[in-house]
Order: sequence, then structure tokens, then C-alpha cells
Amino acid sequence: MSLNATVGLSGQEREHPFNLSAKATNLNKHGAAVQLTRDLPVGTRVQMRNARGVQAMARIVSVISAVEGVRTYGIEFVEHDEQTKDFWGISFPSA
Repeated sequence: MSLNATVGLSGQEREHPFNLSAKATNLNKHGAAVQLTRDLPVGTRVQMRNARGVQAMARIVSVISAVEGVRTYGIEFVEHDEQTKDFWGISFPSA
């Protein structure tokens, strides 16, 4: 869905911990596109937090774009459970 949300991302990349605020776009039941000003490699695992404080593990699966210092990554939830099912707080249409 073409909805946006502010999320927090934290993790560790090359033994350096990070804690970032990001804009999530194109929300879907499997993940989202996330815009960051930091370069992270595909495969990096992140803890994602939404505005309601719900947390879910996700991983970066692709680099969608990199324009003027802003990188957009495709991320997907690592687990598909009740917590990730309601992570965005919206209901997605079934296939």
C-alpha cells in the first residue's frame, strides 16, 4: 500500500551498533521500502520499531535506489507471526 510510517531501526553492522529513524513506504504484510541516510549491506538484520512501540526483526533484501545521500532499501520481516501480521496496524486484503 502506498502508505508511509516513521520507524526506528537498530542493529549492528561490521561490529558497529546503530540506531536510526527511517521513513517506511509501500507498506505490505511482508515488510516495506525504507529510506535511510546510511549505507547498509543487503542481508543486514535490523530490529524495527513502529510508533506504537511494537518491534519485529527484519532484513534488508535489496537496494531500490540511492539518490542524493538517501538510500531506499527493500526490507522483509524475518518471521511471519501475529506480531508482524499487525505490525503496521492496518489490515491487508487477502490474495
